[in-house]
Amino acid sequence: MRLLDPVGKLALRRLLELIRPHLRRLALAGVCMLLVSAASAGTAYLIKPAMDEIFIKKDLAMLKLLPAAFLLVSLIKALSDWGSTYFLQSVGLRAVTDLRQRLFNHIHDMPLGFFDKASTGVLMSRITNDVKEIQMAVTRAVTGMIKDSLTVVGLIFVVFYQNWKLAIIAVAVLPLAFYPLVRFGKRLRKLARKRQETVGNLSTVLHESFTGVRIVKAFTMEDHEKRRFADQNQGVLRYQLKALRIDALSSPLMEFIGAIGISAIIGYGGYQVVNGTSTPGTFFSFLGALLMLYKPVKSLNKLNSTLQTGIASMVRVYEILDQKSNIVEKPGAVVLERAEGAVEFRNVSFAYDSVPVLKDINIRVRPGEIIALVGSSGGGKTTLVNLIPRFYDVTSGAVLVDGMDVRDLTLRSLRNQIAMVTQQSFLFNDTVRNNIAYGAPWKDEEAIIEAAKAAYAYDFIRELPNGFDTVVGEQGVMLSGGQRQRICIARALLKDAPILILDEATSALDSEAEQEVQRALENLMQGRTTFVIAHRLSTIQIADRILVISNGRIVEEGPHQALLALRGEYRRLYDIQFQRG
Repeated sequence: MRLLDPVGKLALRRLLELIRPHLRRLALAGVCMLLVSAASAGTAYLIKPAMDEIFIKKDLAMLKLLPAAFLLVSLIKALSDWGSTYFLQSVGLRAVTDLRQRLFNHIHDMPLGFFDKASTGVLMSRITNDVKEIQMAVTRAVTGMIKDSLTVVGLIFVVFYQNWKLAIIAVAVLPLAFYPLVRFGKRLRKLARKRQETVGNLSTVLHESFTGVRIVKAFTMEDHEKRRFADQNQGVLRYQLKALRIDALSSPLMEFIGAIGISAIIGYGGYQVVNGTSTPGTFFSFLGALLMLYKPVKSLNKLNSTLQTGIASMVRVYEILDQKSNIVEKPGAVVLERAEGAVEFRNVSFAYDSVPVLKDINIRVRPGEIIALVGSSGGGKTTLVNLIPRFYDVTSGAVLVDGMDVRDLTLRSLRNQIAMVTQQSFLFNDTVRNNIAYGAPWKDEEAIIEAAKAAYAYDFIRELPNGFDTVVGEQGVMLSGGQRQRICIARALLKDAPILILDEATSALDSEAEQEVQRALENLMQGRTTFVIAHRLSTIQIADRILVISNGRIVEEGPHQALLALRGEYRRLYDIQFQRG
């Protein structure tokens, strides 16, 4: 029976690859482990002269020498054990820190489509819980297995040197002692994987219930959330208990198998001493080495549980790391400096998971032109503007900025040309200043203040407890909706990009707040090519052109009054809002 299947071998190889960049510390740990192995073997070997020379021959010279020798060997072992533990675990901690950073970086390099499908809680669980299990596997299991394996080799050398016949009996039992390691390993890994999946679901429930706490309380769904958490929490416990049953059985089973070997050795070794073919010192030295030998073998079996859990987590982490982004830069991609702001959609079609969203879109937008996109929900408006910064790539056709296909430009230089203000006025749990400067951290204080003034945010910022140094809370919870949105507008102003995307930037605001934000938006749109998505048609009448999108196609195009006169889809949407108003 194999210890690891192909998946396990691949995961273990990747674990070892994590350690490879830290070979210097690993070499120091190796030296220390060799000294530990030699000191353990030396301790076992010294039992023979202690028994034969001191207790049987009553040699006073050896009585003076051997205690000092034992003390010296023990000191070497203690210092080497400390060194090996420190260097090995430092390698493990550094390797896993690198992996955690690599995973975080990789996730941020993935396209928006990845986040559309991935649960935030599950991603958080991969970075925290799964990486923590890998850390345990590297710092304890892999490094511990290396150390214990070297100790086993040293002690096997001693037992064969002392009495090769007894050693054959002892070593013959070792494969049986490794049986739990092989038998239970695959099962433990499966349980660990299921437990980690349940922990990911638990993280999702936590994230959703905490971030949506206002909705939870508004709809009095606290009991429902408690039940959701309890279900996942019990699932984690269930898999933990199953793994515990297997893990707890392996150690006593191994001890019993070891006892079989020791019983046989005591019988045969005692017979040799009685017959005079072996000395008591030789026998007890052998027995001491054997007892010391079974300790690291038992430890190897115990570490197997940690290793299997780490392998299961390694597989889950690499499920993400092995995913490749479909938004990639071409070799030799062009760096776009300051764009003029011309944007063209040329025969653009887009499908999301084979479901058509946009069909044969053709638009030419002049620098500085304001384009409004209207239509029923789900028509494809947001998808259309998301093609400009390459959040997604077109299925066919091309999106051009200043006459250049966006796929021929570097992602950084392309996205540097674009500022966005969305319906979700997202702010970080940081100061007002840092939120405004988020996209342009190099800008000075004067520029930040000017952006705040242009966004009509300066007056309310000054009234905050600490002004620009006020921490706004998670997602800006300390501010009103209009205030949050104006800080987002200030952030876009500070970036000073030539292309601007406004996606439902005022739809979540009341009328008074909308007027304040609208004034800030007018400042923001000046001199910029602007795409405005809005359900409130009153906010887009200043647009140079209005595009009506329905079922992924542009069905009408023109200024406000001309579209009203057509008495088509735009007029229908306008009449609905007017009647409701």
